[in-house]
Amino acid sequence: MAIIHKASVSPTKAELLERLFGAPVTVLGSYRLDDPDGEVGVEAFIVRAGTGTRQVVLTYRGAPVADADDDLVSTMDHSVLGQRWIYDGTRDPVAVACFRRALLGEQDQAVEELWDNERRIGTREPTVQLSVLPGEPPEGDVVPVIATDLDVSAEGTPGPRLRAEWDGGDAIVAGIA
Repeated sequence: MAIIHKASVSPTKAELLERLFGAPVTVLGSYRLDDPDGEVGVEAFIVRAGTGTRQVVLTYRGAPVADADDDLVSTMDHSVLGQRWIYDGTRDPVAVACFRRALLGEQDQAVEELWDNERRIGTREPTVQLSVLPGEPPEGDVVPVIATDLDVSAEGTPGPRLRAEWDGGDAIVAGIA
């Protein structure tokens, strides 16, 4: 389960996404995957940027990662968790492992639990629903391919594919190479 704290963040996620693209974006939806160790937040956003639809995968960490400066997107102040280091999830080994497990049917998307202080106050439906389209994974090491440009289909991947559906759209967001 993904714990969503009743908190303020600075910069906001919308501001962060706009910084990444250097222009206004429209968030079409988002979903989360669980880090089994509960240490890293993994969140993917489906956004409309200009005329294209993109997926942005971010990881939220409580400390910087050694030798990952090139993958650092930003830092964020979180009113409950303190400072967070935000990384490009397409290159973060925790997020990549989550996508691998999801593609192999070993992990579902996260249930989003809402918390106020130390009290669970409910759940929130993700605005993007994931499903796995079947396919035979290749022999050997299974490496997920996480899509960023959703206007380019990942249908040609030989193994299972992860399909995302949101209000008004759908796309393949990951596959196995």
